[in-house]
Amino acid sequence: MAKIETPNDPKDLPVAVIKNMISLATSGFGLVVALAWNEVIKKTVTEYIDPWLGKSGSIISMLIYAVVITLLAVFVTMQLAQLQRKFEKLNEKLNGKPNTTSD
Repeated sequence: MAKIETPNDPKDLPVAVIKNMISLATSGFGLVVALAWNEVIKKTVTEYIDPWLGKSGSIISMLIYAVVITLLAVFVTMQLAQLQRKFEKLNEKLNGKPNTTSD
């Protein structure tokens, strides 16, 4: 979930508003992307798995769908976490100090 920032100083309000707007917009686009992948995976299961299993395989199809979604979510999350670690290490090298923020 996006972290909403509250500025400590009133003069930092415009920057905090922009950061929050970017965070919320990114979350919204993330939802749209997730829904698009949801439809692709559903259509793939419907067109390729259901005919193979027949009409009685709807529970198995839903299980396959759930497993595919779970694996995709785990894979994307792991890749993003690895990318975050790389950027944090690069930031430490450039700034000479460790990143103290944790999300």
